[in-house]
Amino acid sequence: MESFGFGRELRLLTPSHYSRIFNEPVRAATNCFTLLAKPNDLSTPRLGLTVAKKRVKKACDRNRIKRLARESFRLSQHKLDNIDIVLMVKNGCELQDNAELTKQLNKMWLKLNERCKPGAPKPAPFKKRPRNQKKPKSKTK
Repeated sequence: MESFGFGRELRLLTPSHYSRIFNEPVRAATNCFTLLAKPNDLSTPRLGLTVAKKRVKKACDRNRIKRLARESFRLSQHKLDNIDIVLMVKNGCELQDNAELTKQLNKMWLKLNERCKPGAPKPAPFKKRPRNQKKPKSKTK
């Protein structure tokens, strides 16, 4: 019988677990989430959550998003290969209802799983967009 728990072995716990994934990850994104993933050497998939206060202001909204993500992952874990996933939230995510967030997450787990398969094409390297440089103010008289 399959276990649908979300124990300690299914979580990314230390900063080293996260930093390994941030180095050349496989990416997938929606209008609410960005997911980063990398295959692991374990027998289970693992999940790490980063819901920044800068993106979602209210603690109750951050907690709701994390709760929905954990629940969706818990129910989908048996469909996933051995990959580590980091979920990041975008601005405006708290405005979506629970059903929409769950729908997006369920779709994203499977998309990431396909992209992390051994024969899948490598993603293009991510290039950071240059920040808008402030133009020097010219003195006009």
